[in-house]
Amino acid sequence: MLKRFLLALIVTLAAFPASAQPPVWVVRDQDSTIVLFGSVHMLPPGLDWRPQALTTAIRDAEDIWFELPLDAEDSQAAAQIAATRGVLPKGERLSDKLSKGGRKRLEAAATRMNLSIDVLNRMRPWLAEVTLGVAQLASGGANGSDGVERTLNRQAPASAQRRAFETPEQQISYFADAPEKEQVASLEDTLRELEKDPDAYSKLVGAWMAGDVKALEREGLKPMRHASPVMYRRLVVERNARMADIIAKRLEGSGQTVVVVGAAHLIGKDGVPAMLRRRGVSVEGP
Repeated sequence: MLKRFLLALIVTLAAFPASAQPPVWVVRDQDSTIVLFGSVHMLPPGLDWRPQALTTAIRDAEDIWFELPLDAEDSQAAAQIAATRGVLPKGERLSDKLSKGGRKRLEAAATRMNLSIDVLNRMRPWLAEVTLGVAQLASGGANGSDGVERTLNRQAPASAQRRAFETPEQQISYFADAPEKEQVASLEDTLRELEKDPDAYSKLVGAWMAGDVKALEREGLKPMRHASPVMYRRLVVERNARMADIIAKRLEGSGQTVVVVGAAHLIGKDGVPAMLRRRGVSVEGP
């Protein structure tokens, strides 16, 4: 379940029309324009996903906001924090926290993805889930270098100030501080999905490329709301509210801004655009 939300989505490039485009939202007031774009963090190379509205906005942007800083130092810090906060206490094993079916699925997934079951068994549920999701994506050719954030960061003008909504420590804490029971429920759901629905990523990327926000919500958010309402609130609702606060504050200034965050943050009744609209902010888009 968590991998639907966190990670990029793999797809056959011919699965949708060439004219399809991911959705873009535009927030306006008298002297500000903020373009919101929902990202996919890892993608296979060669996918033409850039809407013209985003290309224009990036060219003219004075500042660009990502979920996290993208420099190497922060990436290394994130890896170190994850390694520290994602390891179980000595004597505990991840498999012992799972159901009988979950243990079998974990072993099967590790075998398919060439991951060490011993290494996975030392991880807390949240980190094991992320690790499995990334491994699945990498096996299909996806990588972070071709993901939305790093691509846009390379292409954006040097004059555009890079900003971030969260620090690596803050983002990891949203996962690591969740009750273990909720982490286990989320991991069990992901293991079932890996076993039963190997095409889930293709469906989601197809919806993303087609700008089908209803399908994105149905396939990407609804399972999370059902499997773990606590994780949904922590990872989606609470973080979206903080992002909406920052965007509303940015509107008090002036100029051209681009916001690039995971697509799940922008869709549905709990998405950032919906939160801004409830505040009376003008938001154009789906």
